[in-house]
Amino acid sequence: MSERIACDVAVVGAGPAGLATAIGLARRGARTLLLTGPERTADHRTTALMEGSVRVLDAIGVWDRLRPHTTPLRDLRIVDATRRLVRAPEVLFRASEIGLEAFGHNIENDALRGELRAVADAQEGLDVLSASAKGHALESGQIAIALDDGRTVTARLAVAADGRLSRMREAAGIPMRTRAYPQVALTFVVRHTRAHEDISTEFHMESGPFTLVPLAGDRSSIVCVVSERDAVRLIGLDTPALARELERRAGSLLGTFEVEEGRGAFPLAAESAERLTAPRLALMAEAAHVMPPIGAQGLNLGLRDAAALLEIAGAAVERGEDPGDDSVLTRYAARRRRDIDSRMAAVDLLNRSLLSDLVPMQGLRGLGLYMMDKVCPLRRGLMRLGAGLNAA
Repeated sequence: MSERIACDVAVVGAGPAGLATAIGLARRGARTLLLTGPERTADHRTTALMEGSVRVLDAIGVWDRLRPHTTPLRDLRIVDATRRLVRAPEVLFRASEIGLEAFGHNIENDALRGELRAVADAQEGLDVLSASAKGHALESGQIAIALDDGRTVTARLAVAADGRLSRMREAAGIPMRTRAYPQVALTFVVRHTRAHEDISTEFHMESGPFTLVPLAGDRSSIVCVVSERDAVRLIGLDTPALARELERRAGSLLGTFEVEEGRGAFPLAAESAERLTAPRLALMAEAAHVMPPIGAQGLNLGLRDAAALLEIAGAAVERGEDPGDDSVLTRYAARRRRDIDSRMAAVDLLNRSLLSDLVPMQGLRGLGLYMMDKVCPLRRGLMRLGAGLNAA
């Protein structure tokens, strides 16, 4: 008989959202097991942790460790760089308008994951196992997870944080709703000769957003959404030519660019699970939803999943109740579904408005940005929403 490992909660997947969930549940008193899966390669991307995510990370006691690696996003600028008949006004949002020091903080992904993993390794009540889940089955009052090394983990609750190709979701028979876009998101990190002054700038272009997000020093991360054909051309440029092209797209806002090592290319798609739960299983992060890299929604949405699980399942553990009970999972799904669906719809609308050649659609986008700039209650409400402070 294979070895069986028992716990209260098994978290499958060691991305930032899964790590935060495992750390937080262990600190709420759950005997927690984290299955890390295969070793990850270097990740040259960055993540803008919005204020709502900062508060989640602070609540589980890890923000002070992460903060030295971050750069604040004090202001957000939107620039209509399309060449269409109807163009929107430039809009600048300041975090100080809603009483915040910053809308969020940008951090390099390797630093984020590395610090969270170090905390997880040292966390009392949390065991970290370098293994992958192959599937699972229900037993009396628990879920049994088969591992690729022949062992079995039994838990009262399993949390699937194992990414967009989630084996846990697949084993539960939960289908995904998928919408593909004719675009590719390219990611770069650049050094520049002008200071970014902690301002994140998003240029709206006909092919999609081109976003500059501040990093420490005179550095910024870039997310450049382009057509599939243009993506092939840009990735094929040598480093000096690529730097000149990115400078041109940025309107020389930050001066001369020098492109650092590490280019990423990610076909744009939106995916969401038809159900967020199955018996004794909760889906979260990219196992539950995959967002295009527009508007800094992806990981922030996953960390709000983590916050909901910590509040609902963590409270059940503290009361001595079953964290995998149907009532717990029902509350989790109800809490998260509206937030996920509304964020995905908003990103889809923004992206489609940029791709559309219809003058009425361009006019609506321009009117929307004008109202965001001029109507103070709407402006402040949208700033709080964008910072992740009014999430469902």
